[in-house]
Amino acid sequence: MRNISESLITAGGRIRCLRCTAQSTRTKQQCGKPALKTSRTQKCGHHGGKNNGPKTPEGKARSAAAHIKSGAFTKAAMKARSEKLAALSQLEDACVVLGLTAAPKTRGRKPLGYEPLKTLNDVWQFVFDNELNKP
Repeated sequence: MRNISESLITAGGRIRCLRCTAQSTRTKQQCGKPALKTSRTQKCGHHGGKNNGPKTPEGKARSAAAHIKSGAFTKAAMKARSEKLAALSQLEDACVVLGLTAAPKTRGRKPLGYEPLKTLNDVWQFVFDNELNKP
């Protein structure tokens, strides 16, 4: 069992967490904030729990090398995904124009390259120009 000074009870008694171990130089009392979960020295963000990142050029280079984006977030992958989503949105427009669905169109931001299909001629042009009809 921990001392009351080692842990805090927050959120109306639903959360129990470690307390910051920093001590005031003026009042000699312990800090009343909860310690960060990732802090090795059991400190809050105000007393040194947060990391400010690398300072030296070597450290910055190591950090940049460690943060290489995976294949799903390269610019080429994001562009390909945006093109597929634009084609999917146009396919949804085609279904609405042809009367194949009574459902409302999907809301929200449309992907880059999206051209709305409003007429039957737009649908025909989409079908003939798109790669969806190719084997």
